Amino acid sequence: MSCSMNDNQAFNEMMVHVPLCTHKEPENILVIGETSPELKKELEKHPFNIEFGDEALLNSKDEKNIDVIILTNIKISELILANINRVLKDDGLITFKTESFQNDENRLKEDLQLVGTKFWIAMPFKFGHSTAILASKKYHPTADIILQRSDILDDLEYYSTEIHHASFVFPAAIHKALTTIAKR
Repeated sequence: MSCSMNDNQAFNEMMVHVPLCTHKEPENILVIGETSPELKKELEKHPFNIEFGDEALLNSKDEKNIDVIILTNIKISELILANINRVLKDDGLITFKTESFQNDENRLKEDLQLVGTKFWIAMPFKFGHSTAILASKKYHPTADIILQRSDILDDLEYYSTEIHHASFVFPAAIHKALTTIAKR
């Protein structure tokens, strides 16, 4: 299997299972941005109400009605974050792709600072050659992982409970550089 296929599958599994195994009882999930059949296959492993669309979908939702939002290829902005904050329940969480510390330290820090204004927890996680952020209003991605969900997922190439935990661990220098910015 080529490296890019592994990277794509790592993306599909991590962007889906990290947030959906962190939130205690997600019901309504929005996936905003491009979706592949493989990403949808990972989402089908969870028995939740899942809707797909672009940023306009955020505008059509009732206030405080969504549990988890996955942004697949959407750059977070103040406007998108305001719309997310309007529709996300008080215990909701989001995940989105960002830049790695090595590729664009400033972008990672800016994304963490931006979501940190609305979320109690804002933590980067790394998988394959990608970095994403999980921002949560209540649930901590390593302390609150739902083992009854993460341990029973089948047909996985990348995600596991152990990878879920490990993806939030960074080398000492990066951890230190993000200490005042990431909300752990």
